[in-house]
Amino acid sequence: MRLWNGWGNEDSDLSMELSTGLRSLLEALVGSGTMLPKVTLNDVISKVPNSRLDKHPLIITDPETRVRHARGQSLPDWLDMHSGNVDTFPDGVAFPESSEQVRELLAHAKKNNLVVIPYGGGTSVVGHINPEQSEKPILTIDMGKMNSMLSIDTESQLATFGAGTPGPIVEEELKKHGYTLGHFPQSWELSTLGGWVASRSSGQQSLHYGRMENMFAGGIIETLAGTMIIPTIPASSAGPDVREMILGSEGRMGIITEVTVRITRLPDTEKFQVIFFPSWETGIRAARELIQQRVALSMVRLSNPLETTSLLYMGAGSDSSGVVELEQALSEKGIGEGKVMMTLGVTGTARHCKVAYELALDHCSAHSGIADQSGLGDNWAHGRFRAPYLRDPLGAEGYVVDTMETAVDWSKVSQAAENIEQAIRTALIDEGEQVHAYTHLSHVYGQGSSIYTTYLFRIGESYEQGMNRWVKLKKAGAEQIVAHGGTISHQHGVGSDHKNYLSAEKGTLGIAAINSLCEQFDPNGQMNPGKLLPNNEG
Repeated sequence: MRLWNGWGNEDSDLSMELSTGLRSLLEALVGSGTMLPKVTLNDVISKVPNSRLDKHPLIITDPETRVRHARGQSLPDWLDMHSGNVDTFPDGVAFPESSEQVRELLAHAKKNNLVVIPYGGGTSVVGHINPEQSEKPILTIDMGKMNSMLSIDTESQLATFGAGTPGPIVEEELKKHGYTLGHFPQSWELSTLGGWVASRSSGQQSLHYGRMENMFAGGIIETLAGTMIIPTIPASSAGPDVREMILGSEGRMGIITEVTVRITRLPDTEKFQVIFFPSWETGIRAARELIQQRVALSMVRLSNPLETTSLLYMGAGSDSSGVVELEQALSEKGIGEGKVMMTLGVTGTARHCKVAYELALDHCSAHSGIADQSGLGDNWAHGRFRAPYLRDPLGAEGYVVDTMETAVDWSKVSQAAENIEQAIRTALIDEGEQVHAYTHLSHVYGQGSSIYTTYLFRIGESYEQGMNRWVKLKKAGAEQIVAHGGTISHQHGVGSDHKNYLSAEKGTLGIAAINSLCEQFDPNGQMNPGKLLPNNEG
């Protein structure tokens, strides 16, 4: 069973504890944390009001189920669930097993004027699935039972799944036929295929496999206005692409029930390699040229100097002797203070990987890059989904961690990354609080790159203080993103946390067009209201 107030499952073997070394490092970076009491599941259950829903054979209204569907995995959600400051719950939760049952639930919702919230894996970090105060009863529709492969067409390289299928099942089913989807966001273990489409998700190896908009071939969407079937067509010039109406729609237009995706043969080989460069600017130039010269890599990730040092020492735990030796060896080769770390991947046939790997190494060497020989690339691959598990042990010690991400053109990358990070780092200076912030480029394109900033800070003397600090940090980072012309989200979606920054990207006419589209499918504003669109637009 999933944890009710944290990341992962109750029996997960990936639960983590802070090492003595990491605890000492945090104290040096931001100060000593204050351990705060946390409420129990029963404490929150006791706050659940009576359901306002009439009885229905597909809807469950017990308090515990409603608590477990009340929040996602954003930092505000974590603070709420640990403090007990939760005052909105769905009135009931349904677990449909077919598109027909989803249609039945939507017909019931339409007849009784219910708010409907689609729920995939519950991993949203921007408030997608949170119920808001509403005079209308709220029904959450959990797609978790629609979690299997329905068909596969190996000749066309297409596979159809229930929208509630999580990453591991997607890969397990495809592997039986010699295929992969290759979509590996950090939430891969728990997030679902329908959620990936609804939030325009991007996986860690999207440079090779593509983002979700490249994988999404068609599917079925159940709406309050009827069923929409998107056929699988390789390419079309017949007007606007209807798939684009659903990609990133965040449940505002309907519920995705079946997803057909473009699949790829399993790679013969795969390798991840860490390369160190003498400076951030050199690393950026190397990354940009690698992608613009179309070197066939599956991933390019570049950590700035502070993230490079932070990751090396955090990963070392209490014994940092290996890091010291590595830094001494790099220093002897001209890579010292200010060094950055690139992690690149090659995926495909043995011949393809050999050529791409050698081209990448030659290119990096020409930019004074030094390839790591200690296995850091393998370490990254082994721990690629572990970062979210760190939030709970950090919180237990009085610290919290969150992220902000965007994407900008290459000509803006360096300055935008610096200004976003600096704005976050100094956002609590009026409280005399230190914020440890660092950045990496997680996805690169010919035109530009994503910018992903992680920040750690102290919760403070209360959960309320932690929430107030988060609001200030989020605002500081978001304002810099907008100022540099970046997207408010490259891979996490909009939800409720980002919606009021959307107008800067879409413009007045663009927002009006999206709003009109929502009204076409949902004229009474019942589908996941309060998400995606700015406050004054629904």
